[in-house]
Amino acid sequence: MSSPVRDQDQVRPAPLWQRALIILVGVAAAGVMACLGLWQAQVFIDDGERNAAARADLPSGVVDEVASPEVSPVDWYGRTVTMTGEYLPSYQLFIPDGEHYRVLTAFETDRGNIVPVIRGVVDEPSAPAPPSGVVERSGVLLASELEVGGALPEGQIGSVRLPELAQSWPRPMISGYVTLPLDQAQAEGFAEADVLRLPDASGSARSRGYSLQWWIFGAFALGISIKIAHDAGRGKGVLTRTL
Repeated sequence: MSSPVRDQDQVRPAPLWQRALIILVGVAAAGVMACLGLWQAQVFIDDGERNAAARADLPSGVVDEVASPEVSPVDWYGRTVTMTGEYLPSYQLFIPDGEHYRVLTAFETDRGNIVPVIRGVVDEPSAPAPPSGVVERSGVLLASELEVGGALPEGQIGSVRLPELAQSWPRPMISGYVTLPLDQAQAEGFAEADVLRLPDASGSARSRGYSLQWWIFGAFALGISIKIAHDAGRGKGVLTRTL
């Protein structure tokens, strides 16, 4: 008479120390990948700072020549431009920026182009009148900002959106806006406004992508180690032993 055949083999769950070791390996791998992601993110930041410094050191240009309505000024974003003309105080708006407001005023150059100028920042949505008469100004040229939604009081806008300004301000308008440096902002009675959204350095998108990939790999390593340890504790998976 043959021996009885068991319908199902009995399995022994992996011991606790094995499961803990599996998770520890996953945590270590995730930690290494998180550090690599942070390193790659720092590379992106450093590249941006070097790019900004390099652009700041380039020779300045006349805004009417490098960013006129007929010219694409992509290569000039983040660089210093100069202009001569008069402020148009009737065209002034405030842009909420955290606890402060950026002051945006229209500037008409001596060639008839309109330049949106961030003169500085204030604590309340009120500002000193701009200087009258012909003045010379310089500052960093930047591209139109992204739209910021939400209702705002009259006289305020969410961001420097050139298409929006073009609907109510005089024209022709240059392809960008200018932020004044510290000395000129202080001369007009303001604190200096931060220069926002400098152009990315070449390869910055790749650096951001690599950072994200490392973090995804780290999360996957941690998740799969927890899954393997959980299965082993239930008597499933490759680490269980058949009795």
